[in-house]
Amino acid sequence: MAYKLTTFSDLKIGQKASLTKTITEEDLNHFIAITGDENPLHVDKVFAKQTFFRQCIAHGMLSASLFSTMVGMHLPGIGAIYKSQTLEFLRPVFIGDTLCAWFEIVAIDIDTEVIKIKSWIENQDGDIVIQGETTASLLRELKE
Repeated sequence: MAYKLTTFSDLKIGQKASLTKTITEEDLNHFIAITGDENPLHVDKVFAKQTFFRQCIAHGMLSASLFSTMVGMHLPGIGAIYKSQTLEFLRPVFIGDTLCAWFEIVAIDIDTEVIKIKSWIENQDGDIVIQGETTASLLRELKE
């Protein structure tokens, strides 16, 4: 499959993109297998019921990982380089929640090759569960 690299001319301030994903128990199991994070808040229903969440919650970084997909596949897109990400976890995410990750370009500096992006994730109720700022750049096409 041939891919086309995103260029700075493809981007503009105010440009938005989104990605929707429902968090499943299988997603949690895969995340645990990859990271080894078996915090009982995520895996033990009896333990989690004793907390103010009243049930198991998804790992914050599982939800935040949607930002990685956004950078590389949606905005900026193919050929984007993820440089930094700030994260503020505002609300829990539960198994079965449907998340919508949003990106909005807020600044493009071609001289420094930096794209600043407002990033946030909403649940199915429209509540923001994570917010932050993403910084990305773009790969340059190899000149032969």
